[in-house]
Amino acid sequence: MRRFRACLAALFAAAVMTACQPPVRLMPAPTVFLNGGPNLFGANANLDRSNAIQVFYATNRVPFGPADARAYAIFPDDALHLGVADLSIGGGDWDWLYELSTRASSGPRPQILVDAMRERASIGIGAAAADAEALAFFAQIDQALATSADPDLTIYVHGANTGVGRATAQAAQYRHFTGRNSVVLSFIWPSAENFMRFSHDVDKATGTAPAFAQLVRMLAQHTRARHINVIAYSSGAMVASPGLAILGTPSAGYDPGSLRLGEVYFPAPDADFRQFVAELQVYHRYPRRVTVTANMRDSVLVLSRLHQRGSRAGRPDPSELAAADARWLVDASHRLDFDLVSASADDLPGMDRRSHIFWYDHPWVSSDVLLKMLFQMTPDQRGLQRNLSGDQLQFWTFPQDYEARLDTVMDALATKAAAARHQEPSPR
Repeated sequence: MRRFRACLAALFAAAVMTACQPPVRLMPAPTVFLNGGPNLFGANANLDRSNAIQVFYATNRVPFGPADARAYAIFPDDALHLGVADLSIGGGDWDWLYELSTRASSGPRPQILVDAMRERASIGIGAAAADAEALAFFAQIDQALATSADPDLTIYVHGANTGVGRATAQAAQYRHFTGRNSVVLSFIWPSAENFMRFSHDVDKATGTAPAFAQLVRMLAQHTRARHINVIAYSSGAMVASPGLAILGTPSAGYDPGSLRLGEVYFPAPDADFRQFVAELQVYHRYPRRVTVTANMRDSVLVLSRLHQRGSRAGRPDPSELAAADARWLVDASHRLDFDLVSASADDLPGMDRRSHIFWYDHPWVSSDVLLKMLFQMTPDQRGLQRNLSGDQLQFWTFPQDYEARLDTVMDALATKAAAARHQEPSPR
C-alpha cells in the first residue's frame, strides 16, 4: 500500500509539472506584412516552406524523460540544459500558413505546438568551461546563423505563469514573423505555471539571473553571432535585467564589451521600477540600444504593483525614484541609447486599453519590434513620434498616420536592399 501511494504521488506530481495551459495561437500578422508588397519571407533565400519550425532553447529546469523527447519540471536545477525544439504551426501546408501570415484575419488563429524538445548538452551553473557536447550545441547555432539573413542571435525570455510549451511557442512565432530570418533561443526559467503562485515565480526569476548571465557569456564566447539580442517579456525582465547588470560589471580578465550585446527590448516589463533603473545604469553602455514599451493602463502590472508593493518598469511611477536616478533617466532618454515607447489604446486602434500582450497582439507594435530588432532602427527611423513629459522625459508614441509612415520606411528598406543586391559582384 505504501508503495502504491508513493507511485500515485509521483504520478500526481508529474501531472502538476506538465499541467496543460491554453495553447499559443499564431499572433496577428504585423502591419509590415499587410501591404501586399515584398515582405520578410521574400528576403529569406533559405526559407523552409513548411509549417514546421525550430528554435534553440536553454533552461535551468529539472529535466526528465529521454534526451530526444525531453520534458522539464517547474523546479530549478543546478545546470543549464541546452537543446533544439521542434514545433508545428497548425495543420495546413505552407501556402495556407503564408496566407494567414500576410493578411489580416478575424477568425481563429492556428495553434503552435511543441512536437519535441531534444536536449543536446548540459552545463553546470557556474562552470567556467564548455564540454564537447556544449561546444557541439554552439556549433549548431553557428550553422543556423551561417544560413540566416540576420547574423544576430535573439534570446527570448518569457514571463510568469508560463510553461515550457508556451515559452517555446512564443519564441517560435517571433522567429516566424522575422521571415524565419532570425535565429532564436528561448530561455526557459522555472515558472510555477500557476498564476496563484506568483511569489514562486518572482523568487525563481530573480534567482535565475546568474544562469542567464552565464548563458550570454558562453554564447558570446562560443558562437559567431554578430550581436546577441534580448527580448524579455513581462516577468522575464526579473531575469534579464539583473542578469544584464551582472554582465555589465567588469572584473579581472573580463570586459563586458566582449559580449557583443545588440538590441535589448523589454515589452511590458514586470520588474521593480527603482531596481530596473539602478540596473540599467550598470549595463546601459554595452547593448546597442535598450527599449522599454509600456502601457500605463496595463491591468497585469496593476496587480503586480499591489503584490510587489512598488511600481513596475512597464507601468512606472516616476515619483518613486530618488532625485539623482530621475535626472539620470531623463538624461538617458535624450543622450543615451535608451528609448521609452508608449503603447496606449488612445494611439493604437483596436487595442484593449488594459492590454499586457500588446507587443505581439497589436500589428503596429509588433511591426515596431521587428524594425528595431532586425534593422537596428531608432524610434524616429521607425516612424514613431517624439514627445516630452512635464519633467522633460523623452518618450515615443504611435502617430495617427503610422501606417503611411510605415509604408515609407518599408519602401526605403526595399530600395536599400535592391541597391545592395545591385552592388554585389556577379557570379563568374
